[in-house]
Amino acid sequence: MDTQDFNKITAKNVNILFLCIHNAGRSQMAAAIANHLGKGKLRVDMGGSEPAETINPLVVQVMQEININIEHSTPRPWTSEMLKIADIVITMGCGDSCPIYPHTKYIDWKVSDPHGEPIEIIRKIRDDIYIKVEEILVELGVISE
Repeated sequence: MDTQDFNKITAKNVNILFLCIHNAGRSQMAAAIANHLGKGKLRVDMGGSEPAETINPLVVQVMQEININIEHSTPRPWTSEMLKIADIVITMGCGDSCPIYPHTKYIDWKVSDPHGEPIEIIRKIRDDIYIKVEEILVELGVISE
């Protein structure tokens, strides 16, 4: 990703929206990690195109392993308002069901779906998301390397 893409975004408090299909795993982890690393320096939201009824309990468990508690989080749909105020929308596997708004920076992360996976695989997915979130927050100047 080219840092110049973020010149306008870094001039203000950035608003990142994480989207996936069920909002029960990937986007939950990404939002929680971004909030944890960003320490109030950015606004984070998340949603799903087809939200599940509950968050994946193994996702909750692997996040607790890195001292991030998401046990009270619930899946929810994305809204037009979320999209209108987002500076960056990061999609993870929602394909055509994720909406596109003009003048918004979109990034698609190829991240495996944790649904139905064993905990060892979910840990790898969590670690992959952690690295991606950390990289984008460094690029945006929210955190330093």
